[in-house]
Amino acid sequence: MKNRKIYNRISILRKGRGISRKELARKIGVNFQTVGYLEREEYNPSLDLAFRISEFFNLPIDMVFSTKPMKSIEKILMEKETNKNGKTTE
Repeated sequence: MKNRKIYNRISILRKGRGISRKELARKIGVNFQTVGYLEREEYNPSLDLAFRISEFFNLPIDMVFSTKPMKSIEKILMEKETNKNGKTTE
């Protein structure tokens, strides 16, 4: 069976926290090169690693990883704000 591509927000989340790849790698117990492969979506994480990353960022796993291209966080927030104001979204 062919592996599915796993999309992620690791780079955006890491940069938002102001931490390097090496720092993230140390916190989640992998080589810093693995973080680079994950950020470039050249490597799919194991289930355990996906949970460790999600737990590090204190986010649900589906906010960090997806099998479909992910909307930007800004777009999600704009859609939530639009829904909150009673307007329809696209």
